[in-house]
Amino acid sequence: MRYRFWLVLIMAVGLCWAQSKKSIFIITDAEGVAGICRQEQVEPTVAEMREALTGEVNAAVEGFLAGGADEVVVWDAHDGSRTLSALTIHPKAKLLIGGAGPTGLMERKFSAIAFIGQHAMAGTSKGIMAHSYSSLGIQNMRMNGKLVGEIETRVALAGWFDTPVILLTGDRAAVEELRAIVPQAEFAEVKEGLARYACVSLSAQEARELIREHARMAVQKIGKIPPYKINGPVTIEVEYTTRNSLPPEAGLRPGAEVVDDRTIRYHGKDFLEAWLRARFF
Repeated sequence: MRYRFWLVLIMAVGLCWAQSKKSIFIITDAEGVAGICRQEQVEPTVAEMREALTGEVNAAVEGFLAGGADEVVVWDAHDGSRTLSALTIHPKAKLLIGGAGPTGLMERKFSAIAFIGQHAMAGTSKGIMAHSYSSLGIQNMRMNGKLVGEIETRVALAGWFDTPVILLTGDRAAVEELRAIVPQAEFAEVKEGLARYACVSLSAQEARELIREHARMAVQKIGKIPPYKINGPVTIEVEYTTRNSLPPEAGLRPGAEVVDDRTIRYHGKDFLEAWLRARFF
């Protein structure tokens, strides 16, 4: 009996710890990093960009840990996951290299997600290299008729799994895009866009200090920021560029509706079904 008592107690304590464990998932990109304002700078082989992004990621990790996070997982999500390295990432962080799959690992039920180096959606005025998943292949994306990009679709995906977003770092346009749907989150604006390839940027050191502090404060908001949820049936529409006409079989996919030569709309009973049917990620 005594053995069973201690076994049950240990299991209960372990369950409570797992439920209270603060695990944060960072999604990285490059266009929203301080000092990065030209197209050639975002190539994964560019040493300056790698160092700048790594510095901002590590600053965020330091802030999250200082704020009380137990685990930070960093996804190298820029251009084929070829930018970050286990040699230079924060020693207490875990690094995801490669694709995160259609669910973005959200089924792991992280306590919160954060965006580091994020850009705004396609067509955004004064958004540094603004695009929606593919700057060459996709002209626009719409969710239930509303123009959206990587920020809102990823936040909605996390929300479907009851996971909130607590932090975004990037240019002013990206900050404003998330603030419009999750105003309670923390934001670190590291540069102001003047045009697609022109910006006024903080220094790398100042950007890192700003990110570190807002990451620390963001941890305190876990449990206070509700997940961003899209209720009811959802449509996701993808308008490809003029050189990307839809193939003849495009309309045969489940839930697909061909709108015109380069636009297709996917219907789902909820966000996740529409998202999985779109399958362009």
